Amino acid sequence: MAEIIQKDGTWTFDGEAVRIVPGRDKSVGLARVTLGELVVPLQALSGIAFEAGRKSGRLRLRLREGSDPLLQAVGGQLPDAADPYQLSVEADRSGVAEYFVDEVRNALLLEQVPGTPCDRYLLPGPAVPLSASAGDATASFDGETIRLEWNWKTEESKKSAGTQVFSVVDVDAVEWLWPGGLENGYLRFVIAKAPTKAPPKYDPRAVEIYGFKKDPLMALVAAAVTARMPHPAAPPATAPAAIASPSATAAPGSAALPGPAAPAAADGGSGSGSGSDHDALLRRLRELGELHRDGILTDEEFTVAKQALLRHF
Repeated sequence: MAEIIQKDGTWTFDGEAVRIVPGRDKSVGLARVTLGELVVPLQALSGIAFEAGRKSGRLRLRLREGSDPLLQAVGGQLPDAADPYQLSVEADRSGVAEYFVDEVRNALLLEQVPGTPCDRYLLPGPAVPLSASAGDATASFDGETIRLEWNWKTEESKKSAGTQVFSVVDVDAVEWLWPGGLENGYLRFVIAKAPTKAPPKYDPRAVEIYGFKKDPLMALVAAAVTARMPHPAAPPATAPAAIASPSATAAPGSAALPGPAAPAAADGGSGSGSGSDHDALLRRLRELGELHRDGILTDEEFTVAKQALLRHF
């Protein structure tokens, strides 16, 4: 096991995951403290690096694209103070940091973790219910419903629309922009039923942010919502038509189950317990197992289909 303890936080690696605990020093960003402890599985990592400096260095974790809803939501636009995947390292602990890097890199090589993008989130995202008061609003999310309440900094025409309450299932996209230069940033929820081209300052489905201390908290709300939306790279969940029974009809919203194969005719027209029947049974059981493993069949559907198949043969 490798471990490095700093004022900025503590990182521990047990061969399977990097456990990140934010420090309690006043320099630690509020968003990192609010996010709390993270457990990053090895499969979510694409690399790690240590950048040495004269007075201090920095450890950085690199995650696979699409593995983390927080990074997915903000698109790499988190300020350093809010980024949970970097750790400030004192100069006299650079040797420990380098050892930590070696341990993680060796594990990535041994486990042959691919660097390719993920088609599902490997981290759960911030816990809900979650509420953040920053920018021109208070944003709350309970896992199903998003609520935006305006404060004294909200532009009047936007405030006149009143408190906004909408479901996560109605959100088509989450947009995030961190302030830069003279431009303010924003968190926007794009609703297909209510499209708008209004700037965030006037959009009642957007929170305008200015780059203040609490503003990165809105990134946690964005991540919590993103984690409960379909992954952008997830393959469509469709059952293979080739192994579905032509006469079977599935209930609305459920996957079609593979029907039992017709008994194969034995040579000479005899013997229902022939080798061809046995081969067909094994083939059908494998097909059911693959559908269950891929998540197309639920546990209950898999059990029912398997029992029906065994009864038939």
